[in-house]
Amino acid sequence: MQSIDNFNFDGKKVFVRVDFNVPLNDKFEITDDTRIRRALPTIKKILADGGSVIIGSHLGRPKKGPEAKFSLKHIVARLSELLGQEVKFAEDCKGSVAEEAVAELKPGEVLVLENLRFYAEEEGKPRGLAEDATDEDKAAAKKAVKESQKQFTKDLAKLADVYVNDAFGTAHRAHASTALIADLFSSENKMFGYLMQAEVDAVEKVLKTAQKPVTAIIGGSKVSSKITIIENLLSKVDNILIVGGMAFTFAKAQGGRIGSSLCEDDMIETAINVMNKSKELGVNLVLPTDCVAADKFANDADTQICDDKNIPDGWMGLDMGPASCAEMAKVIKDSKTILWNGPAGVFEMAKFQEGTKTIAEAIAEATSNGAFSLIGGGDSVAAINQFGLSDKVSYVSTGGGALLEMIEGKDLPGVKAIRG
Repeated sequence: MQSIDNFNFDGKKVFVRVDFNVPLNDKFEITDDTRIRRALPTIKKILADGGSVIIGSHLGRPKKGPEAKFSLKHIVARLSELLGQEVKFAEDCKGSVAEEAVAELKPGEVLVLENLRFYAEEEGKPRGLAEDATDEDKAAAKKAVKESQKQFTKDLAKLADVYVNDAFGTAHRAHASTALIADLFSSENKMFGYLMQAEVDAVEKVLKTAQKPVTAIIGGSKVSSKITIIENLLSKVDNILIVGGMAFTFAKAQGGRIGSSLCEDDMIETAINVMNKSKELGVNLVLPTDCVAADKFANDADTQICDDKNIPDGWMGLDMGPASCAEMAKVIKDSKTILWNGPAGVFEMAKFQEGTKTIAEAIAEATSNGAFSLIGGGDSVAAINQFGLSDKVSYVSTGGGALLEMIEGKDLPGVKAIRG
């Protein structure tokens, strides 16, 4: 596979698929430019070699074609500021507007194309179907957009000499610009960008080449959203720590009384299977033993420390208790490889953040002692940033769904398209 480090971009026009799907306020100002900053090393490498950069991205989820609020022109000023040079903008991503803008592009220059998702062909899904559309209508519309997607992909590919995928956040989508386009470039002229490579390497370091003991901390509210991850990790880790609202499904599965805590009754059998499987495989499955229970879902709620399996009626567990925090922290600090996906409580409220903060601090301490730590998933990333520890861990992923699917063991279309 071609490496970006070993490629000379001198005189080349390079289509770089990035993930600039950044949050904007009502004045179209960027409120978090992390995704832009994480793509800068790839862009700068191409420019330093003497290449020119054609940036393709999506922004938001436009459903009706071009919409001003989803225009990528909103990111041009910030990208120009971060790069220290003027960035050009094309008001379309294909056709004569894009082709003329690319033709005028000189070595060392950067051009941002308009939002790729202004075209249904990017995602390959039909739009604007009537609510009463028949199955035949839907099938015909799907076939039509798939056919036109081929030409759309060709239109994008002909803009450039080289294709670089640096959009890990969309690598789990088989879209025109994230997967299909790669087939139109030779193996020598397509590659991962620095961010994409770092993301893939980080996940594979946890799943394939991890130093033991390996610990996965899986949290959040629902077992159903994480069960595939848990099942895949059981054969790869030494410890699995189950935290957050999903832990109460496990508590109830053990015959516990959980008050009005979150619980998926239809996942109780699954939880029992996970507990049995972990014993069978010799995996240390760590469940919370106590919690901070509240009489309502609010920061001003009355609270008490409860056994996880004996929560009074009308009370709900919203964070881990002190005994659980101590036990989880010890396992984490004794680990050499750590994956964290999902908070331990409602950390957005000060009263219920101690469990999540304990995990974050334990991971930071383990990392300072030589462990490799990967933090992924929106809430875990938000937490590690909230506690000011993002620079104290090994890697913070930019991928949400892409990271989860890779941890589940799935082949991501955007990765497979480059690796073959």
